[in-house]
Amino acid sequence: MNHQTVDPRQDVLKNKTEDLVIQAEETFLIANKPPGLPTLADGYDPAAPYLVGLLEKAYGRLWVVHRLDKETSGILLLARTPDAHRTLNTQFEKRQVVKTYHALVTGNPTWEEQVVRAPLRADGDRRHRTIVDARRGKASSTSLRLLERFGRYALVEATPHTGRTHQIRVHLAFLGHPVAADSLYGNRQGIFLSEIKPSYRGDQAGEAPLLNRVGLHAWSLEFAHPQSGERSYCEASYPQDLDVTLRQLRRHSHHIR
Repeated sequence: MNHQTVDPRQDVLKNKTEDLVIQAEETFLIANKPPGLPTLADGYDPAAPYLVGLLEKAYGRLWVVHRLDKETSGILLLARTPDAHRTLNTQFEKRQVVKTYHALVTGNPTWEEQVVRAPLRADGDRRHRTIVDARRGKASSTSLRLLERFGRYALVEATPHTGRTHQIRVHLAFLGHPVAADSLYGNRQGIFLSEIKPSYRGDQAGEAPLLNRVGLHAWSLEFAHPQSGERSYCEASYPQDLDVTLRQLRRHSHHIR
């Protein structure tokens, strides 16, 4: 198995595009997408930077195999040839690709491992959210494993077995543990140092959050190499905002109730 990691860059425009690349081969490219950068062009702002556009300037034509939401960071697989695109697409369609995410969630789960099987329906309410719908939803399942506890927060590993819109976020919210700073499926706008560190002496009124976006990171990807057929595995390290938040939680978790 191939196994490589890369440090993400929070502000892609101030760093080399190549810094976002974990692995570049003849037929595919693996990138570590920063949070806040869309995978594809924004229909409302076509001039805004997006990951594929930035990478194509350095690596030539790329084909999208799967996507990550704008706020979600982490590993993204792109094809560099039409043949590789077809091969990788088939793997995703047949669920032969293993995608693993790390989610910082609110609350303290009572479980160590859990498989959520809750049918999901996209665009199911007035806020255009994906909802759990036993009657009209599509079969959906996600395996969850608790990694760390931090009192009011926890770090969870999530492996989706289906590819529904916002699946992990909805399934975690369904269990009562929405992803941290997820204003769409939870009720949190961000995580602040003042709520974590007992000795915090800063001005809370003007405090910037440690984490101000959905605390979800695409951690790893396992797939068959489009040429050799060998299983290939890659990880994408945390971006700065999530890394700093987790370090603060680990340092002060004994104070968080």
